[in-house]
Amino acid sequence: MAIKKAVKRKATKKAAPKKRKVAKKAAPKRNATKKAAPKRKAVKKAKPAAKAKKRVVKKAAPKRKVVEKNSGKKYGPEAGNEVEKEMRRFKKGTAKSGKAELPVESREQAIAIGLSKARKKGAKVPKKP
Repeated sequence: MAIKKAVKRKATKKAAPKKRKVAKKAAPKRNATKKAAPKRKAVKKAKPAAKAKKRVVKKAAPKRKVVEKNSGKKYGPEAGNEVEKEMRRFKKGTAKSGKAELPVESREQAIAIGLSKARKKGAKVPKKP
């Protein structure tokens, strides 16, 4: 049998990254000359029975006037139908705008055209901002 010689390898150490030294903030110095005030014991004072508690009367807030509305909706059903029709045209690609009848480019533009047509017909639509 052949005798194998053990090969000794040197243990290689990886260089550890150098730690940065961070300057610590100095703690605020306390005055050693000042002494803490001695703690006082809580003493319960007897309440005189002659004094009655005063009641504070809260005034009710003034009531707001209720404004009657015909309906809570801003837009009438006819306006919704007009916008719906215009959106269908926009999705098909047949929606046109203006005298030049240029194609509508965005859904917001299609909604505005639908509301404009509803205003012309007399539907319930808020005024333009």
